[in-house]
Amino acid sequence: MRRNAISTYFPNSGPFRRELYRKHLEFFAAGAEHQERAFMGGNRSGKTIGGSFETTLHATGEYPDWWTGRRFEAPCDMWAAGDTNETTRDIIQFALLGRFGDFGTGMIPYRCLDGEPTRRQGIAEAVDTFRVRHKSGGVSTIGLKSSESGRAKFQGTAKHVIWLDEEPPADVYDECLMRLMTTNGIMMCTFTPLKGLSEVALRFLPHMAPANETGDGS
Repeated sequence: MRRNAISTYFPNSGPFRRELYRKHLEFFAAGAEHQERAFMGGNRSGKTIGGSFETTLHATGEYPDWWTGRRFEAPCDMWAAGDTNETTRDIIQFALLGRFGDFGTGMIPYRCLDGEPTRRQGIAEAVDTFRVRHKSGGVSTIGLKSSESGRAKFQGTAKHVIWLDEEPPADVYDECLMRLMTTNGIMMCTFTPLKGLSEVALRFLPHMAPANETGDGS
């Protein structure tokens, strides 16, 4: 199991059986209908597990029989981004790949990794891009990014899947949406709303927007 960790998540039976994780299943299922989704919750509520689990399914194309969310039948070009370079390395990279020097012990099975990841310059033990074998015979690509780099670093190529772990600035979020326009791709956000009712949070919680200055709520 050490190099096939994904097989231990959301099983049919046992103490971690998926029926106990209703919110995760709702989040996954919503991807079949919605381009943008957010999993908001407190620390240690399994947000990153949900994001890394779904990211792995899209990268490999190996969906479990019970999966009711979005499916991609061909390899995906993907981004996964944290709020800083360090949190991207320590949280997202670790969740997907495992410990540096022992890649394949994260959510993505060792057998699915294609070659060695490329390193990120200037950040110790940080990965920039890596490749994942897709069941179709092709290869998916996942680039690791950080919101602190700014909107300009999210310009350019189209993407099929973007996973934002921790809330990004609104301009970064909007730039990521632009990358999905030509692919009918999906955006997944997993974060604790530490910024309160920010512009990004309110996109998913419009009913919580404060009343306007006249106080009539219109």
